Amino acid sequence: MTGDTNTARVSDCVVLAEVPDGPLSAEHFALQSEEVPDPAPGEVLVRVQAITIGAGQRAGLQGSASYAGAPEVGVVMRGAGAGIVEASNADGISVGDTVVGATGWRRHAAMAGGELRVADGALDPALHLGVLGTNGLTAYFSLLDVGRPEAGETVVVSAAAGSVGHIVGQIAKTQGCRVVGVAGSDEKCSLLVDELGFDAAINRHSPDFRAEFRAATPDRINVYFDNTGGEILGSALFRMATFGRIVCCGAVSAYDTASPDPSPRGIPGLLVNNQVRMQGFLVFSYTDRYDEARTQMREWINAGSLVPRHVTYDGLDAAGGAFVDLLGGRTVGTTIVRLGD
Repeated sequence: MTGDTNTARVSDCVVLAEVPDGPLSAEHFALQSEEVPDPAPGEVLVRVQAITIGAGQRAGLQGSASYAGAPEVGVVMRGAGAGIVEASNADGISVGDTVVGATGWRRHAAMAGGELRVADGALDPALHLGVLGTNGLTAYFSLLDVGRPEAGETVVVSAAAGSVGHIVGQIAKTQGCRVVGVAGSDEKCSLLVDELGFDAAINRHSPDFRAEFRAATPDRINVYFDNTGGEILGSALFRMATFGRIVCCGAVSAYDTASPDPSPRGIPGLLVNNQVRMQGFLVFSYTDRYDEARTQMREWINAGSLVPRHVTYDGLDAAGGAFVDLLGGRTVGTTIVRLGD
């Protein structure tokens, strides 16, 4: 083994204290101590610097995300993290390397070397967890491979100020599309247009939402990127162009409630009449192309055509509240919890 294991044998973690039955609250989580593990053969010990929280984790707590497994009380919350290797028994990973993987909500994690990606230590961990992590990969492949936008087409993105949506809209602009975002406040709409280059943005809470939605899509919608389901999907269905494509990435409108809205009207009638393709997406189907996506997105970032956004919380004890803020629409971009040194 190379390096020294942490001499402080106790470390913090966050566990699920209670499976939520209704809206999530910070009280559903508990900060606990756990022993710092020694890495087994083939493992490394990671001191986690930051974790990310995504809306899809709420679906995992419902048990409705098959890839996430069933929620378990008393078990450390799952999630991606970035950190520094403190000890290594794994070939190809050295002490001091920056790594990214499914660390969970904890300060220290012993993980198999094959479950980690060695990353550029010069970059902010927020970039590795956001635009170069699952959020960015999801945006890249789901828009380009499933949505297949073409120059001059109209792309509409729901939850457009969120961790995936704000990246999707900017990638669509690189393809020469007209991009319309749907967000939850006037402030978010202004950010989308003034800072991220969207052509238009609509507040989903506006009393005139339907009229504003029609006005923003005069040539109808060629690609609708759906992060929400519910009423916004319903509105988009009635605005789809012939041979339009709907990318089903998430259904956040149904995550944080015990009684989600029924499915929108118009399925399958509107799909058939307008010959619209509606397709679901899981990023894990594209693992062999992750490097391609990261290389392209770093080029866009360096060129200034992709501006990643994130909101930061400090300390593991803030993770539960950060999750609640995310689901309540009070965050922009990727939600990051920094653990400090």
